[in-house]
Amino acid sequence: MNPALRGVWEHMCNLGLGALAHANRHAAYAAIENQSWHELAVLQAAHAAELLIKGRIAQEHPLLIFEHLPRSAQAVGTHLDLEDLFSQGRTFQWSDLPERLWAATGIILPNRERYDHFGKIRNAIQHFGPHPGLDPTDETLRFVFEVIDPFINDCWGLFAVDYDEDDSPYVYFVFALVHREIKFLVSPGAAATFDGWEVDWSTVSEEYKNEMHSRVKQALADKEPIQN
Repeated sequence: MNPALRGVWEHMCNLGLGALAHANRHAAYAAIENQSWHELAVLQAAHAAELLIKGRIAQEHPLLIFEHLPRSAQAVGTHLDLEDLFSQGRTFQWSDLPERLWAATGIILPNRERYDHFGKIRNAIQHFGPHPGLDPTDETLRFVFEVIDPFINDCWGLFAVDYDEDDSPYVYFVFALVHREIKFLVSPGAAATFDGWEVDWSTVSEEYKNEMHSRVKQALADKEPIQN
């Protein structure tokens, strides 16, 4: 394999996590200067998922993300390189990625129905605009925490709640999640700031409250050093 391809998966994952942080910011916050703020969150979350899934596939081998590869007669040099892939390669599309992921890694993408549904929402927003009854914020956050969150946690031990562009991590972002009763994996960092979460637990269901409190306790327990 061309050595230039070895770092492809890391680049894709880093870019995907950046897109995830951008999506979370746009979904959970508001900006009066940009009327498309929440619609952009949908596009960014979809982009993040695509990059992260391709990154995990490429971690096995970078050429596995390509549906179409250049032929040897078309190559610029004697070996397949990045220039050949840029000009002639074609990667798998959104709808094909879950099956490609499974074939390459054995990983089944969580909540496939949510993934397929969100792809249709992304396409509709790109070409026609949001449906009048659609809540882009709710759709984005549920997609992030039902699909991306368990996926990156299973692959790399990462937590979607840690990716937010706010200067005060977890405070308002967690409030937005709790307000919608969106269950999320609690990272050690988020659990450590639990007392600072600006959340009124009396406004949510008892079931949701108990589940999230349990997750916080488990995250804190996992963080504690093992006593010899």
